[in-house]
Amino acid sequence: MPLNITLCYPGVDPAPWLEGLHSCLPGADIRVWQPGDPVADYGVTWAPPQQFVDEQAEVKAVFNMGAGVDKLLQLRLPAHWKVVRLDDAGMAVQMAEYVCHALTRHFRGFVRYEQQARECLWQQCPPQVRADYPVGIMGMGVLGQRVAQAVQSFGFPVRGWSRMPRPVAGVQTFAGRAGLGAFLAATRMLVCLLPLTPDTRGLLDRSVLSQLQAGAYLVNVARGALLVEQDLLDLLGTGQIAGATLDVFQHEPLAPDHAFWRHPRIQVTPHISAQTLEHDSLEQIAGKIRALERGERIAGIVDLACGY
Repeated sequence: MPLNITLCYPGVDPAPWLEGLHSCLPGADIRVWQPGDPVADYGVTWAPPQQFVDEQAEVKAVFNMGAGVDKLLQLRLPAHWKVVRLDDAGMAVQMAEYVCHALTRHFRGFVRYEQQARECLWQQCPPQVRADYPVGIMGMGVLGQRVAQAVQSFGFPVRGWSRMPRPVAGVQTFAGRAGLGAFLAATRMLVCLLPLTPDTRGLLDRSVLSQLQAGAYLVNVARGALLVEQDLLDLLGTGQIAGATLDVFQHEPLAPDHAFWRHPRIQVTPHISAQTLEHDSLEQIAGKIRALERGERIAGIVDLACGY
């Protein structure tokens, strides 16, 4: 019997994904999910409706087409469900590019030079010292470690914080609530890569951001709900936060009248820091399905209790 795979990707043209899955898993029966369909062997999805979960409760595994699974975890999931997230699939290098661009743009003063160019002003600014700009990365999973490696290559001191201890070569690491204060005090350029869970929602608030070194810079490429937006605006006003590059927001797309668009020290991008690469993602999903069919262990299985 051929493998039966159901694809549920609401709001997106499924044709390229169907074609890609057929190419990666020749011989499999792959269809776009419709309400009332029989249970498949495997599900491939992004932000499905609750009905999909209810009707496909007995699949062998569900593959989430992204690294973040918070949208899926908002639904009522069977306790036995095996949810598998993408480990990387081309996203880590994109994330590293984005973060390094944001950090160097701030550190080298390119925002100032862009303004000077508009005014036809030729004026050089004194160079900064990298040792004075330690970069702290919140979330040291696959993406966080790749970002740390890239940032290290530019000579910045790198700190890392995660829920559980996670040693990383060349990175001073901190863990848990007990280590958060020391991590923040050692950080001037904060990069957030945390998953969105009940414990991390609203974590980047006035209290946390105020513990960073004075004149800190924030890069949020994780989830918008991690950040208390008004607290960031207030701290920009006091100078505690010097600026921010934000790729994710509480509500997306960002409303045209949102203050972030017009703030001179906030750089806004439309959730593009690490976009899902179709071919790489499908190759990874297909490889994991083949491994599961052989009875092998795979990486990327989500702990539903922890949320990642």
